[in-house]
Amino acid sequence: MSINVLIVDDSGVMRAMILKSLRMSGLPLGETHQAANGQEGLETLSQHWIDLVIADINMPVMNGEEMIERMKENTEMRDIPIVVISTEGSKTRLEQLQQKGAAFIHKPFTPEKIRDTIKDIMKLGGSDGNQGTN
Repeated sequence: MSINVLIVDDSGVMRAMILKSLRMSGLPLGETHQAANGQEGLETLSQHWIDLVIADINMPVMNGEEMIERMKENTEMRDIPIVVISTEGSKTRLEQLQQKGAAFIHKPFTPEKIRDTIKDIMKLGGSDGNQGTN
């Protein structure tokens, strides 16, 4: 099974670093898509089959938190696993994101941290590798 990933971050350099880390992680990558803000991310989600979203929180136009809220309101997108990669330090904000089902990785990160977080949130490496139902 290959994983189609959407990377949403307003920094092109950060998107490139995340993509490089994904490639180094050993995860079975399929298509990768990129967006510079939450609005572009939602447009990409409506146009492509995405298995995993990796998003920043603080972005112009639409931030990551609002994008996650919109995803959760949409029946087509609500079950897509989300990993937030950010410098965010607010415990309250992080708890709110986790309550919405998002995993969190603090910048700076390692390929191993990304791999382990994705394996955990997507339940990879389990007995049958299939996602559970919520």
